[in-house]
Amino acid sequence: MAAFVHFLGLCFLGLLVAVPWGAIAADEDPLQDVCVADPNAQVKVNGFVCKAMPNASDFVSPLLRKAGNTNNKLGSSVTAAGAANFPGLNTQGLSFARIDYAPGGVVPPHNHPRASEVLFVVAGTLRVGFVSSDGNSTLFTNTLYPGDLTVFPRGLVHFIINVGDSQAFSLSGLDSQNPGASLLPTVLFASNPTIGDDVLGKAFNLPQKEIDMIKAALKS
Repeated sequence: MAAFVHFLGLCFLGLLVAVPWGAIAADEDPLQDVCVADPNAQVKVNGFVCKAMPNASDFVSPLLRKAGNTNNKLGSSVTAAGAANFPGLNTQGLSFARIDYAPGGVVPPHNHPRASEVLFVVAGTLRVGFVSSDGNSTLFTNTLYPGDLTVFPRGLVHFIINVGDSQAFSLSGLDSQNPGASLLPTVLFASNPTIGDDVLGKAFNLPQKEIDMIKAALKS
């Protein structure tokens, strides 16, 4: 089984390499082979300034080797690799993420404003879904098993939950070096400064007491 999962993982990585990302990427095309990010540069640009002298180690990262800590309220952990922490990705229009899930663990409804996402299930059973933005708010949901792929279209609200009775693990590729992530509960009820309670009350038809309870729950 372990060898099979390893094989599936290699197939997934091969798929990511084979897809002509430059033709569909959310980010601008690079103007040179590489532009390794220099996070210490004082110049502010749309992305990162290129490192003067890149080396081989800039193009490898151990960020996703270890499982994330799922001992939290959500029961999930997202470990992301983007240009900010994997400098070799700068200008390549790509980022990657490992997601670990405890039984019942969830990645709450959220969206990526600058990227589409392809998710590959390595282990466990996941229920996933996204909601259309065409005015009908149609929910597209599926149950995924090891070896399955799914896609979350750019900008659409989506979620993931581990519906199995064991740990789960997935990998995601996104077509932006900085896809962004807006978690709906946080954006709506825990922004800084906060959205006015009068707006939230009317939008969700909630009394003040329930708005206060939601905000308190998100802060704890």
